[in-house]
Amino acid sequence: MRVLLADDDAHVRSALRLLLENEPGISIVAECATGELLVDQVLGSRADVVLLDWDLPGLPTGYLERLRANCPRCCIIALSGRPEHRREAQLAGVQFASKGDAPEGLLRVLRAFEVSQTNGHTDHQPEADAGRPEAFKVVEQAVREPGAQTAKNA
Repeated sequence: MRVLLADDDAHVRSALRLLLENEPGISIVAECATGELLVDQVLGSRADVVLLDWDLPGLPTGYLERLRANCPRCCIIALSGRPEHRREAQLAGVQFASKGDAPEGLLRVLRAFEVSQTNGHTDHQPEADAGRPEAFKVVEQAVREPGAQTAKNA
């Protein structure tokens, strides 16, 4: 799984890199500290997952639409320490992980995404005004049920 880290805080990027670089099957393919180059970085790196600081400075108008149009199989996970951003992210159609949660929670989300890919699901983003796609239900289940089966313990 190819992951792009997008956060303006170098300490957060470093912590995420340390957490993920030792995980089997996960590689950090790019990092981004501002939003201006986000879409180009995602496309250039061919990332499967974008861990996106929901408050990343410089995010251009329409960046989510551009990512979805050019990289429809990419899973976008919004990261924030502000709980009110969970609802905003869900309404925007992206997954959410709190920066205050234990690292295992983020790993569960990533492993659930990996399982959904293995099972042939290609729609990894929720629809804001419709039912959740099956692949997103797998991710949600992993977050709610820490013992849920993942590719690592399958």
